Amino acid sequence: MEKYQGNGGEHVNPAFDRTGEGPPNYEESSFSELGYTNGERRDIRPSVVSAFGHDTLDRVPNIDFYRNAGSMSGHRAIRPSLQELHEVFQKNGAISVPDTVEDTEGSDGSPSEDLESDLPKESNGGSGKFGWIIGVLVRCMLNIWGVMLFIRLSWVFGQAGWGLGIVVILLSCVVTSITCLSMSAICTNGVVRGGGAYYLISRSLGPEFGGSIGLIFAFANAVAVAMYVVGFAETVVDLLKDNAAIMVDEVNDIRIIGCITVLLLLGISLAGMEWEAKAQIFLLIILLVAIVNVFVGTGIPATEAKKSQGFFNYQANIFLENFPPKFQDGESFFSVFSIFFPAATGILAGANISGDLRDPQAAIPKGTLLAIIITGVTYLGVGLCVVGTTVREATGNISDTVALGTFCNSSVSVSACELGFNFSSCFEDDCKFGLMNNFQVMTMVSGFGPLIIAGTFSATLSSALASLVSAPKVFQALCKDNIYTALHFFAKGHGKNNEPLRGYVLTFILAVAFILIADLNVIAPIISNFFLASYALINFSCFHASYAKSPGWRPAYRFYNMWLSLFGALLCCAVMFVINWWAALLTYAIEIFLYVYVTVKKPKVNWGSSTQAVTFVSAVSNTLSLSGIEDHVKNFRPQFLVLTGSPKTRPALLDLAHSLTKNYGLCITCEVLTGPRSDVLLDMNSKMETNQQWLNKKKRKAFYAAVACDTFREGTQILLQGAGLGRLKPNTLMIGFKKDWRTIDSSAVKSYVGVLHDAFDFEYGTVVFRMSQGLDIAHIIEAREMERAVQEQQALENEEMDGGKSKGLFRKSRKSSKQVLTTRVSVTSAPCPEAVKVNDRLVEASTQFQKKQTKGTIDVWWMFDDGGLTLLLPYILTTRKKWKDCKMRIFIAGQPGRSELDKEEMKSLLQKFRIRCTDINVISDINVKPSAESWKAFEDMIEPFRLHESSKSMAQAEALMKDNPWKITDAELDSFEEKTNLQVRLNELLQENSKAASLIIVSMPIARKESVSDHLYMAWLDILSKNLPPTLLMRGNHKSVLTFYS
Repeated sequence: MEKYQGNGGEHVNPAFDRTGEGPPNYEESSFSELGYTNGERRDIRPSVVSAFGHDTLDRVPNIDFYRNAGSMSGHRAIRPSLQELHEVFQKNGAISVPDTVEDTEGSDGSPSEDLESDLPKESNGGSGKFGWIIGVLVRCMLNIWGVMLFIRLSWVFGQAGWGLGIVVILLSCVVTSITCLSMSAICTNGVVRGGGAYYLISRSLGPEFGGSIGLIFAFANAVAVAMYVVGFAETVVDLLKDNAAIMVDEVNDIRIIGCITVLLLLGISLAGMEWEAKAQIFLLIILLVAIVNVFVGTGIPATEAKKSQGFFNYQANIFLENFPPKFQDGESFFSVFSIFFPAATGILAGANISGDLRDPQAAIPKGTLLAIIITGVTYLGVGLCVVGTTVREATGNISDTVALGTFCNSSVSVSACELGFNFSSCFEDDCKFGLMNNFQVMTMVSGFGPLIIAGTFSATLSSALASLVSAPKVFQALCKDNIYTALHFFAKGHGKNNEPLRGYVLTFILAVAFILIADLNVIAPIISNFFLASYALINFSCFHASYAKSPGWRPAYRFYNMWLSLFGALLCCAVMFVINWWAALLTYAIEIFLYVYVTVKKPKVNWGSSTQAVTFVSAVSNTLSLSGIEDHVKNFRPQFLVLTGSPKTRPALLDLAHSLTKNYGLCITCEVLTGPRSDVLLDMNSKMETNQQWLNKKKRKAFYAAVACDTFREGTQILLQGAGLGRLKPNTLMIGFKKDWRTIDSSAVKSYVGVLHDAFDFEYGTVVFRMSQGLDIAHIIEAREMERAVQEQQALENEEMDGGKSKGLFRKSRKSSKQVLTTRVSVTSAPCPEAVKVNDRLVEASTQFQKKQTKGTIDVWWMFDDGGLTLLLPYILTTRKKWKDCKMRIFIAGQPGRSELDKEEMKSLLQKFRIRCTDINVISDINVKPSAESWKAFEDMIEPFRLHESSKSMAQAEALMKDNPWKITDAELDSFEEKTNLQVRLNELLQENSKAASLIIVSMPIARKESVSDHLYMAWLDILSKNLPPTLLMRGNHKSVLTFYS
C-alpha cells in the first residue's frame, strides 16, 4: 500500500504524472484479485466495474471515505484527488490509488483520535460493549430510583397532597423528558463516543461550554458518590443504633462504614465494566422486589399497630382527605419540589458511559426515555398507593381509639376518626407517625419491612456505583481532548476497554474526602445544580444547533423541537434557583470562570460546533446589513490590503498594519505567486491554511489571501479589485519599498510602479513602508528552517543508531523528520561574522514593532491634503498600547513671513478634529533649492537610468528612446525639476528635524501616468525616504476621512 504524504493536505500519488496525454492506466493493487479474470478486463475493484462498466479512477461512494483522520487501525480509505482526475495523464503511466491511507498525523493510537472509525464490533464474548437495556435503561432506572423513593416520597405527598404531588412528579418528568429529547437529537447527529454530557455539549457548543461543564459534571458525579455512600452509611448506623451496636459514635461510624463501602465499590469498578454491570443487575433485582413489596403490603390487612401509626389499607375518605396540600414547618410547593427533584437527576447515567455502548445513537434515546417513563409511573404509583392508605399524622398509640362512627371534630384526621382512631392530640403535641412525620412509612406499609431496608441499600449503592463509573469516564474524555493541559495525565486508559484507572483513583480520593465530612447537607444542592446546569446546556445545545440551520445538523431522531429545547433550558435554569438560589449563582460563577479560562487558552480543537455555525450566519447577516448602509465619514476605518508575501517573511510590515487595524479594522495579508498556474497552484493551496494558522498562532488579527498569476502586477490587480466582501473591503494598500529597484530588471520596476498606479486608479489610499535595514527576512527564516531540519535528521540518525527504542514525544519528531527530509541534508559552512551581524540587525529591526515603543515621537509631514488619511493613521497609532508613550508632531509647509498664522490655522483645524499633538512646525524654507551635495547624490542615483538624449544627435536619440523607452529623458527631468527639487529638499529637512523620530509619516508624491517614468518616480521615493528612521510614504484617496461635525 502507498502512504499518504503531507503536501498541503493533498494525496500524493507517486504513479501520477501531469505531463503527457492519454487515458489512465492501472497497475495491480491489493484489490486486483477481486476483479475480472481470463484477460477480459483490467483487474480493478468489481464495485467500480459493475457500476460503470469500464475502468475508471473514480470510486463509488463508501463510508470509509468519510472517516476522520487518525483512525484506530492506522488506516482509512481515500478517494482520488480532484487533481488526479482533472490533470493530464502520462501515456502508459501506472496509476495506483490505494484503498487505505496510513495516517501519521496526530494519532497516538487511542480511540479518541478517530470517532467515526470506531464501528460496532461483532460480539465475541469479550467485547465489553453493552446494549440499550443493560447499558442505558437499567443504569438510568437505578440512578433515578434513589433513596427518595423509600424515605422521602411519602413526606412529599403528605406535605403537597396527592394533587400537587402529582404536579411535582410531572414537572420533574417534564424537565427530564425535554432534556432527553434534546439529548436524543444531539446524539443521533453523528457517532457518539465516551464522555456523556461533556461529549454532547462540547461537540455541539464547542470546547468553551463543553470544557466548563465537563469539569463541573465530572466533579459533581465524584461528590455524588460520597452523597449516596453517606446515605447508605446513615441507614446502617440507624440500624446499629436500634440494636445498640454503635462502634465509636454516629459521625465516626458513618465515616468508617462510608470509606469501607466506597473501597468495595472501587474494587467492583476496577474489576471491569462487566463486573460492574453484573452488580447493577443484582441491585436492580433487589430494588424491584422492594418496590413490589410496597404494592403488596398496601393490600395486606392492617394490624392494630399499623393502624395506630396511620395505615388503614385503601380507603376512599383517606384518599380524598390527602388531596389538598397541608404545608407545615415553613414548607411550600417550591421547597418540597426542590427536595424531590434530585431524585430525577439520573437520566445521564447511560449517556455517561457512551463509549462502552454497542450503539450509543440508538441506545441513549430509547433507554433514557423509557427509563423516565417507567420511573415516573413508579413514583406516581407508589405515591398514590401510600396516600390512599395512610393518614398524614398519627400518634402510634394503639389506645387512641374511639367507637366506629363517632363524630370527631378534629383538624388532624377526620378519616382516622371515622375508622376508629383519634389522633387529635397531634394538633397540640408533635407526633412521630404518619406521612408528615415518619420517613419510614414505606417500611411500615410494605409486606416485609427488611426488604425496604434492602431496597434502600440497593438504591444508594446502585446510584453510588453508577456515579463512581460515570465520573472517571467523563473526566477521561475531557482530559483526552486536552482542554486543560494540566489534566492530560488522566487521559490514559488501560485494558481492552480503555478503563480510566487513574480517574477511578482520583474519584475515590474525592469521594473519601467528602465522606469524611459526614455532613453533605450544604454541598447536596450544589451538586443538584451542577446536574441541572448540564441539562440546561444540553437543551440549549439542541436549540442552538437547530437555530444555526447548519447543513451538518441532521439528527436521525426527529421528535424534538428547537423552541421546546429552549423552554427546557430556561426551565432548568429556573429550577436551579428554586432549589437553591445561592447554589445556582455559585454554579453560574464557576461555569463562567471556566468558560473564560478555556476561551483565553484557546485549545487547538475544531469540532464543527453550532457556535461556529451561528457566528458564520451572524457574520453574513451583519455583512449584508452593512451593504445596505452608505459609508459615512465618521465611521471610516482604515482597511488594509498588505502585500507581505508570506506573512512571516516581512514581520515589520505586518506588525505596523496590525497596529493600525488591531481588532477594529480589516487587514488582509496578500501574496502573489508568479509563474505558470500549474506550477504554483499546489504551493498556493498549501500556503492558504498554513499561513492563516501562523497568523492565528501569532495573534495577528488578519486574513491571508494568495493568488497565482503570471506577473506580480496582474496578481495585485486581482487583489485590489476582488479582495473583501461588501463593506468589508480594503480601502488602503500597504506595500514595502522596493529597495533593490536600481539593480533589478526594468520590467520589475515597471510592475512595482504599476501597482502604485493601479492603487490610485482604484481609489485606494496608498502607504509605502521603508526601513533602512530592509523588510524581507525570508533568507534568514529559510536558513533557520534548514538548520532545524538538519537537527531533526541528526536526531533521527541517532535514534536509528540506538535501535529505534525512543518513545513518547520524540516519536513525533521522527515523523516530522521523515516528512521534511526526503534526501540527506548537508550541513553548509557557517556564515561569516559580518553576515551574522547584518542578519541580527535585520531581525531586530523587523521585530521592533512587536515591542512597546519607548518615549519618542511620531513625526507627521502633512505636505498635501489627501482627505486626512496622513493625519488619521498616526492618530490611530497613538491610541494603541504599544505606541501610547509616543507623542505626535505635525510638520506643514508654509509661506515665508506668515509662519505663525499658518501654525494657528493648523492648530485650529486639529482642535476641530479633536486630534492632539505636542508640536506644530511650519516649514517656510521648503522651496529653497537643495544643497549641491544632496543634488549630487540624486544625480548619481539616476545616472544609470538616464538617456542623455540632448547630447546626442536626433537619430541617435530616437534610436535610444526606441530601444530604452523606460529610461529618464532630459526633457522629463527639466519638466519635473521643481518636483524633483522638492523631494531632495524634503529629505534634507527630514534629516534635520526627524532623524530621532520613532516613526516618520510623510506625504507621498504622485506620478502622473504617461508623464513620469517609472525609474524617476522610484528615485523620488528613494531620495525622499533615504537614511531615515522607519518611514511611511502615505497618500489618501482624496476623499475625506476626517470630519469636525458631530
